[in-house]
Amino acid sequence: MIVTFLGTGSGAPTTKRNVSGIGLRFLQAGKWWLFDCGEGTQHQLLRAPMKISQLEKIFITHLHGDHLYGLIGLLASRSLRNGEASPLDLYGPPGLDRYYRAVMETSPVHLHYPLQIHIVSEGVVYEDEEVVVICRPARHRVLSFAYSVEEKEKPGAFQVEKARELGVPSGPIYGALKRGEQVVLPDGRVLDGRDFVGEAQPGRKIVFSGDTEPCQAVRQLAHGADLLVHEATYAQQDKDLAVRSGHSTAQEAAQLARDAGVKSLCLTHFSPRYEDEEGEFTMEDLLAEAQAIFPNTTLAEDFYSLPVKRVRKTVGGNEEACYNE
Repeated sequence: MIVTFLGTGSGAPTTKRNVSGIGLRFLQAGKWWLFDCGEGTQHQLLRAPMKISQLEKIFITHLHGDHLYGLIGLLASRSLRNGEASPLDLYGPPGLDRYYRAVMETSPVHLHYPLQIHIVSEGVVYEDEEVVVICRPARHRVLSFAYSVEEKEKPGAFQVEKARELGVPSGPIYGALKRGEQVVLPDGRVLDGRDFVGEAQPGRKIVFSGDTEPCQAVRQLAHGADLLVHEATYAQQDKDLAVRSGHSTAQEAAQLARDAGVKSLCLTHFSPRYEDEEGEFTMEDLLAEAQAIFPNTTLAEDFYSLPVKRVRKTVGGNEEACYNE
């Protein structure tokens, strides 16, 4: 999976950053999901590695404009550019359905694909054989949700060489052993498939905080995550502004990442006040503030892609990164 940032600024677009939009790419499946859709997101896609035709799901964290106002344009462009496009699922808080209907009633767009709107509440909002998406309410000025995308555990790899060394004939017997079944060989030997399958491979977990003050719900949702994408609108020296607007500081996001035991933290949703490289407090200072507490922290930029690699356990119990997923 790869996280690609389409917009990393807060409030309004600047010359350096668009407003919120984050893509999550599933490379092997040839699909991707979008988290928030601020104004101009579809324009950002013209320079991004994702195709609008492969967009499968959109998750909206809350209904503030810098996370929402690009939605209708993107939905319309998906029809205009792709004809009979595949179905699309839209998830978000109460009011998202009313917003969609109100715009469509005023400026109707005929979508050439089925669109299903799901109003979310705390808990599981989507699940299939490979992944589960859970949301929990964050703490913001309006109802806002954080989302967790967690892969399910995958069965361990079949140890082909071990089977060959024991003279196990290839074919259906291999399949039975791979499923962990007990088999009887032509020579009468009884083999247990569990002895030929490596340790199960844990799934990856990515959490998107949306807009929020530091809160226990997001910390619990992020527990043990491979990657936490957390807003850091302000520096700690501007804590009063964060409190007034319902946002987090870089220091607070780092503290939450540390307490949640995540592997890596990527900060986003920055106030433009730190963009001046000659200013009193810069983006480098913001990063240093977070890394002093949680060293494995990066700052997102528009079009920055961050791979989240699967850690695969080998037969000897060691771990190695899998680069092709």
